[in-house]
Amino acid sequence: MLRFSRAKIIATLGVILIGLGLAVPSFFSPEQRKGFVAALPSWFPAWIVPTRAIVLGLDLQGGSQLLLEVDQNELIASQAKALRDDVRRALQQENVRADGGISLLPRGVQVKIADDAARAKVMPKLRELSQPISSPLVGQTGARTVDVTEQPGGVIRLTLTDAGITDRTRRAVSQGIEVIRRRLDSTGTTEPSIQQQGADRILIQVPGEQNPERLEKLLGSTAKLEFRMLADSPSGDVDMLPSKDEKGAKVPVERRVMADGGELTDAQPAFDQQTREPMVSFKFNLRGAQRFGQATSENVGRRMAIVLDNEVVSAPVIRSAITGGSGQITGNFTVQQANDLAVLLRAGALPAKFTVVERRVVGPGLGRDSIEAGKLATLVAAGLVVTFMFATYGTFGFIANIALIVHVGLILGLMSVLEATMTLPGIAGIVLTIGTAVDSNVLIYERMREESRAGRSLVSALQAGFDRAFATIIDSNSTMAIAALILFFLGSGPVKGFAVVFILGILTTVITAVTLTRMMIAVWYKTFRPKALPF
Repeated sequence: MLRFSRAKIIATLGVILIGLGLAVPSFFSPEQRKGFVAALPSWFPAWIVPTRAIVLGLDLQGGSQLLLEVDQNELIASQAKALRDDVRRALQQENVRADGGISLLPRGVQVKIADDAARAKVMPKLRELSQPISSPLVGQTGARTVDVTEQPGGVIRLTLTDAGITDRTRRAVSQGIEVIRRRLDSTGTTEPSIQQQGADRILIQVPGEQNPERLEKLLGSTAKLEFRMLADSPSGDVDMLPSKDEKGAKVPVERRVMADGGELTDAQPAFDQQTREPMVSFKFNLRGAQRFGQATSENVGRRMAIVLDNEVVSAPVIRSAITGGSGQITGNFTVQQANDLAVLLRAGALPAKFTVVERRVVGPGLGRDSIEAGKLATLVAAGLVVTFMFATYGTFGFIANIALIVHVGLILGLMSVLEATMTLPGIAGIVLTIGTAVDSNVLIYERMREESRAGRSLVSALQAGFDRAFATIIDSNSTMAIAALILFFLGSGPVKGFAVVFILGILTTVITAVTLTRMMIAVWYKTFRPKALPF
C-alpha cells in the first residue's frame, strides 16, 4: 500500500497537472485566450495549449430569455389547408369532380360528391388520409389524425381529431427545437439552452445576448419559403398576399407552389453585382432544381412570386429558364437582414408558427452579483472545511486539504474540456462536493484510528484504513451518482447543470480521496518514518 514507485508518482502528478492546466483558460476572457495563442512562437505546437473554457450561464453573465408557444389556431388552419390539398390530389388521381369545390371548415374540409359511384370510388383514397397515431412510449394508440364521415346528400367531411392536433403539436415542438438550435448555431451563439416546456412551449436562454428584439425576430419567423406565380387577376384559385415591393399592398398569388425552401441546400448573403445591394443567393437540391427549372421554363415572361412567411418579398420577371438549380432573392434588404434571412433558410423552416409569450432580459450586473456571492459562499465553505480537517487530523488534515484543492481544480478542468455551462446551481454543486469530498477522507482516517486503537502497527493501520473504507466510499458515492444521474436525465436547465457538476465532483472525489491521498501518505511515511498516527 505504501509502496509507490517513482513512475507511478510521476504519472499521478502528471494527470493532476494536466487536469489543473485544463482549468486555466476559464480564468481568462476569450480575447485574452486568443491573444495568448496568437503570441506563441511559430515553432510551438498550438494544439498543446488548452483553449476551451467554462461557459457562464444566463444567471451569471446575463442574456436573453424567450418563451415560445405553438400558435394552435395557425397550426389547425395550416393542417386544414394541407388536408384540402390532399383531398384535391385524391380527387384528381381518381378523376372525380367535386360538386361546388372543396370547402374549408374550422377544423377540416368538406366536399360534396353527389354521384354514388364516384363517391364510392374516391372514399378509400380519402380514408387513407387518416393516419394512425403512435406514441414514443406505447407505440400505436388506436387514435387517428382525421375523422372521415359521410353526411346526407353526398357530403364527405374530414375533421382533424383532438388526438391528431395534440400529436402534431408535439411533433412541431420537437422539430422546432432542432430548427431553432440550427439557427442559433449558425449565428455563432455560445451555449444556448433550448428546452421543451409543457406540451406546446419552448424555453430559450441565450447567455450574453443583450438584443432580444433581433433574437425574437430570428426565432419567431417560420422562414417558410415558397416560389409561386403571380396571378393575372384576384379571382380563381389565388391568395391575396402583402408585397414588400408594393409597400404592403396585397397582390394576387397562385396557390400552387412551384418549389419551396425545404429543397434548398444552401443560402448565403451576397451583393448584387450591378446595384451593390444586399441579397441572398440560394441553391436547390436535385429535385428542387428540376422543379424550379421546369417552373421557370413553362412560365417565361411571367413574374414569379418569392413568398416568405406569406409575404411576397420580391416578384422578378422570368427572362429565361433557370436550370442551374440556383438563384437570388432581392428585396431592399440591409446587410443584417440579408444575413439573418440566409441563416433562416439554411436552418430550415419551423414546422409551425411560434409566438413569443414571454421575453426577459437579464443584465450582466445581476450576474456579477451572483458570481461574487457564489465566490464568497465557496470560500467560506472551503475555509471552514479546511480549518476543521486541519484541527481534527493535523498532518493528515493538511493532506486532505491539498486533495480538496486538487478536487475543485479537476472539476473546473473537466468542465472546461466539456465547455459545460456554469450556473448558480452549478456553484452550489461545487460547494456541496467540497463537503462530500472530505467525507471520504474522514472515513479513511477514522478507520485508521480504529485499527490503531485495536493494537495494529502503523503500517497495518494505514493499510486497513484504505482497504476497509474503500468499499464504503464506493457505495456512498454510487448512491449519490445514481441520484445525480436521475436529476440529469429527468431534470432540465439549472437542475441539469447542478447534476453535471455533482457527477464530475463524485468522479474527482474518488480520484483525490483514494489515489492522491494514498500517494501523499505514502510519501509522508517514507520521508519521516513515524511510529504513530499524527492525530
